[in-house]
Amino acid sequence: MKTLDDCRVKIDELDDKLLDILNERMKVVERVGEIKHESGGAIYRPEREKAIIERLALKSKNDGGLLNKAAIEAMFLELFAVSRNLELPERIAYLGPEGSFTHQAAESRFGAMSDYMSLSSIYSVFKTLEAKRAKFGVVPIENSRDGIVGETLDLLAKSSVKIVAELYMPIHMSFATKSKELKDIKKIYSKDKGFGQCREFLNEHGLSDAELIPVESTAKAAILASAEPNSAAICSHIAAKLYGVPILFNDVEDNIGSSTRFVILSDFKNAMSENDKTSIFVQLKDAVKAGSLVHFLQDFDDANINMSKIESRPSKDKEGFGYWFFIDFYGHIDEPRVQEIIKKHDGEITWLGSYVKGDNEI
Repeated sequence: MKTLDDCRVKIDELDDKLLDILNERMKVVERVGEIKHESGGAIYRPEREKAIIERLALKSKNDGGLLNKAAIEAMFLELFAVSRNLELPERIAYLGPEGSFTHQAAESRFGAMSDYMSLSSIYSVFKTLEAKRAKFGVVPIENSRDGIVGETLDLLAKSSVKIVAELYMPIHMSFATKSKELKDIKKIYSKDKGFGQCREFLNEHGLSDAELIPVESTAKAAILASAEPNSAAICSHIAAKLYGVPILFNDVEDNIGSSTRFVILSDFKNAMSENDKTSIFVQLKDAVKAGSLVHFLQDFDDANINMSKIESRPSKDKEGFGYWFFIDFYGHIDEPRVQEIIKKHDGEITWLGSYVKGDNEI
């Protein structure tokens, strides 16, 4: 290939071959969907998807390929989403509005082709799943700076839906505007926290004199900036793209590194994999007895089960001061060593889900 035209001809040839291979893959996927429909198997198998990506990333590395794990994951997650919609189209409910970070997290796992339902509250996501109006739900459960999302935990404790997957997403702010020059910007819209997180950026770029207008969401900020001249938005990347506001700067937050843990909810149990995490709620019968929590945790230590989180929550169904404990540990609910603990503490443990451990934990 000596010329640019030669390269383009070669790329066209490879694209044709790639399309043929993808169509062949989809024929197999279609048959998989038929088998799952007959057997009642789950369409979304995060442990299977993770295993495929890990295998391909290792193959690319060993073969000296140019694609690293992140690139492979970006392409294949979209391919998996297309495949799932071919197997059985599913609706995904998420904490809105459209263009929110939760929407961005949902699209990162279910792709652009899925049927999404934007809802105004975490409570609405749970109720929609319980009523079978959607198959999957996506809600935030924890932020690296603001801590646990209490509403999500409280609803998990009482709901029939379970955690089937988790994902960790860096939270980056974009500065989007239709203005050609920064000096023309008179108003900037964002959620109230957005301004505090981007104070240094605003000062460095001479935007501290612009009117800062807080709105209910970064998606709303993008909507307003798309319609109003001489305005801008501090918002998510997906909101700017969705509402047609050009991004002038990415990652404008003062401190890079904030991330949010999202959970995907549904009504099925994942099969065991080699990299599982389980979430439970614990309400000890003898909670007022000295050392009751220590003795409970000792059972996990004796079984060589590592915990990744323990968080106390007020128990709202008791008079006075009562507490639940939200616990994440490594392992699957069906493992014999875990089942021994469940049996020992019969009536004290509520299982919230077992799922493949997400990358880049908080």
